Amino acid sequence: MSFIVAAEIEQYAEEHTTPPPAFLRSLAEETERTMAAPQMMVGALEGGFLEMLVFALQPQLVLEIGMFTGYSSLSMAAALPPGGRIVTCDVDPKAEEVARRHIEASPYSDRIDVRMGPALDTIARLDGPFDLVFIDADKTNYRNYYDAVLPKLAANGMIAVDNVLWSGQVIVPSDTSDNTEALRAFNAYVNADSRTVNVMCTIRDGVTLLRRA
Repeated sequence: MSFIVAAEIEQYAEEHTTPPPAFLRSLAEETERTMAAPQMMVGALEGGFLEMLVFALQPQLVLEIGMFTGYSSLSMAAALPPGGRIVTCDVDPKAEEVARRHIEASPYSDRIDVRMGPALDTIARLDGPFDLVFIDADKTNYRNYYDAVLPKLAANGMIAVDNVLWSGQVIVPSDTSDNTEALRAFNAYVNADSRTVNVMCTIRDGVTLLRRA
C-alpha cells in the first residue's frame, strides 16, 4: 500500500514523533514478520495521532471496529483516563491470537475488551454512549458501521475513520473495485450528512474525523 504523503516525508514525520514504547515496537515487528497484510497496522505515526486524540478527548468508552493485531488499541489505551476502556472488534482468528498475546503482556490489558464476531452484532449489543469510535475494518461496511454507531455517539464524541483516501485511488476514475467504490460512496455520504461535521486529513492513508453537528 502506498500512502498519500511521499515516503521520505512520512519517514521524516515519524522520526520527529515521540517513539512508541518497547511493547508496541515488539508488536509491530511481529506483525510485519508474520501477517500477510502488515500494512493494515496503523503504525507509529497514526498510532501516535490516535493516542493524542484520546488524550485530548479523555473518553470513558472507546469503540474500535477493526482490531487487527492490536497496535491501535494499545496506542489508544495508553492515554485513557482512569476508568476508561476500549471495546475492540475483529473477525480474524490469526490477528486475534497476536493481539491478545500482546495486550496481555502490555500494561493496559485491563482497559481493552476484545469482542470477536461481526462488528454490527457487537455494536447492537452495546448501549454506549461512545466517546470515540475508530473505524478501520472492511471498507464495504463503512457506511453501515457509521450509521450504527452515530445514534450511540456521545454529545461531545468523535468518530475517526481510517483509509478514506485509499492510496489516492478514490480520485482515480478507472478504479471501480468494490473497496474504492465503497469508500467514494462513504466519503460522499458523510460529507453530505447534516447530522455531523467532518474534516478529512491526509494522515497516512487518510483519516476523516467527525462530530455531531
